[in-house]
Amino acid sequence: MGFGRQVFEFLKAASVAHAKWDMEVSTSIIQNRKKLLFLMIMLLPILAVSFVEAGDFIGGKTAYGPAFYSTNIFLVSIAVGLAAGLITGCIGAGGGFIITPALMAAGVKGILAVGTDLFHIFAKAIMGTAVHKKLGNVSAKLAVAFLVGSGGGTFIGGAINKGLYNKDPLLSEFFISSIYAVLLGFLGFYALFDFLKASRQKDTGDSHGGSHGGPSGMTGMAVKLQNLNIAPMISFDEDFVPGGKRISGWIVAAGGMIVGILAALMGVGGGFVTFPMFVYVFGVSSMTTVGTDILQIIFTAGLGAIAQYAIYGYVFYTLAMGMLLGSLLGIQVGALTTKVVKGIHIRGFYAMSIIAGFINRVATLPKKFVELEYLSMSKEMVNGIEYVGNIVFWIVVALFGVWVIGKFVTNIGALRQEG
Repeated sequence: MGFGRQVFEFLKAASVAHAKWDMEVSTSIIQNRKKLLFLMIMLLPILAVSFVEAGDFIGGKTAYGPAFYSTNIFLVSIAVGLAAGLITGCIGAGGGFIITPALMAAGVKGILAVGTDLFHIFAKAIMGTAVHKKLGNVSAKLAVAFLVGSGGGTFIGGAINKGLYNKDPLLSEFFISSIYAVLLGFLGFYALFDFLKASRQKDTGDSHGGSHGGPSGMTGMAVKLQNLNIAPMISFDEDFVPGGKRISGWIVAAGGMIVGILAALMGVGGGFVTFPMFVYVFGVSSMTTVGTDILQIIFTAGLGAIAQYAIYGYVFYTLAMGMLLGSLLGIQVGALTTKVVKGIHIRGFYAMSIIAGFINRVATLPKKFVELEYLSMSKEMVNGIEYVGNIVFWIVVALFGVWVIGKFVTNIGALRQEG
C-alpha cells in the first residue's frame, strides 16, 4: 500500500503539472490576438474541407492510410478536445490522459491516435508557450542532459509502436489499449479511494484534490541519487541553495529517456512525468523545473510527433486541429467553473472520468485477444463487451460535459461579478 500510494501521488502530481502547463499555454493563445488570428488562418482551410465529405485520409480511396476521413470524425475531434479541456480546466488534472483513449473509442487506430495527440501537444506548445518569460531559472546543463535522453527515448518508443503496427495492427491496438488500461486503472481506483475517504471528512475546499507542488525538502531517493558520484556531474540550483546541488548527467539522461519513451508510446507529450521526476526523483527546485519542463515538452513532443509519426503518415492533422480548437474552449470554461463548484464534487468527477477511460480500454481487450487468437469467445460477446465499454465512456464524458457547462451557464452572472 505504501509503494502504491507513492506511485499514485507521483502520477497525480504529474497529471496536475501537465494540466497546469496546458492551462497556461491555452490561456496564452486565447489572450493573444496574433496567435488567435494565426490559429484561425490555419483552421480555415481545414474547416472548409471538413464540412465536405472529402473522402480518404491521404489521397484517394486506394491510398495507404491508417484511417478513413469524414466530417463526423472531425466533429468528434472537437468534442474530444472540448471534453479533455473541460476536465483539465475544471479538475486541474487528468484531461490529457483521455485524449488517446477517446480517439480510439471513436474508431481511430491506436498508432494514429498517439501520433495525432503528440502533434496536437506540439502545435499547442509552439503556439502558446511564452518561453522567454520562464527561462530565467533553467539549468542549461540539466536541460541538455535531459533532452539527449528524451530524444533517444522518442526513437525507442516510436520504434516499438511502429514495429508492432508493421508486424500486426491488432497487436499495436492491443499494446496501446493495455498501457492505458493499466495507467488509468491505477490512477482511477486510487482517485476513487481518495474521493470516498474525503467524502467522509469535511470538504477542505481544495478544488483540485491535492497539492500542486513538491515537498518542501528533498525526498530520500533524491538525496541518494545526488550522492552518486558518476561523472559527468551537473551542478544546478545555485540561486536557491548555497553552493548549489549536483547530480550525475547519466541519471538525468536516463530520466529523459523514460520520459521520451512514454511520450512516444502514449502520445501525452512526456510533460506529465517531467515535473514530479525533477522535483521528487532528482531533487530539483520547482522554479528550475518549470523552465526545463517547457523546453522538454516542445523538444520531446516535436521530435516524437514529426520524426516518429508524421513522416510515416501517422498524424491526422485535421483531428489535431479539431482537438486544439475544442480544448482551448473547454479549458477556459472548465477553469471558470471551478469558482462555483465544490472541491469534493470535482474529486468525484476526476475519479469517474479516469475510471470511465479505464473501462473503455479494458472492454476492448477481449476482442483483441480473440482477433489475435489468444482467446476463444463468440464474436457477439466480445463485440457486446466493447460496445458497453464505449457507451459507459461516452455517457460519463457527456454527463461531465453537461454538468460543467450547465454550472458555467447558470453562474455566468456570478462569474462576471467576480471577474
